[in-house]
Amino acid sequence: MAIDPTGADLKRFLADDTGPVVMLNLLRFRRDGGRERYARYARALTEVLPRFGGEVVYAGDGHTPLIAEDGQAWDAVLCVRYPSRAAFARMVADPDYQRVTHLRTEALEEAVLQPTSAW
Repeated sequence: MAIDPTGADLKRFLADDTGPVVMLNLLRFRRDGGRERYARYARALTEVLPRFGGEVVYAGDGHTPLIAEDGQAWDAVLCVRYPSRAAFARMVADPDYQRVTHLRTEALEEAVLQPTSAW
């Protein structure tokens, strides 16, 4: 399962930089301490995120889905607003972010990182 974006993913993502973006994160934690490792990652991001104009809009636990196919339940949902896709890309390339991104990778069994824009 994909956890981290590749260079090709980021190139495709940046091709559509039309303004602010809210990144929808659907997260499934590893059963062996994944939630705790993700919490460490999230704490580290409180230092990095504001430097790139990022702001957590919503963070919450997932519950039993009302409507979903098997395997579509998620442990947590996170929405983060960035001023642009370029700002997000600058953040993931930043050395301070690079020092903590391993915590996210180690924490997750599966993830969806879906860019969204306002209607």
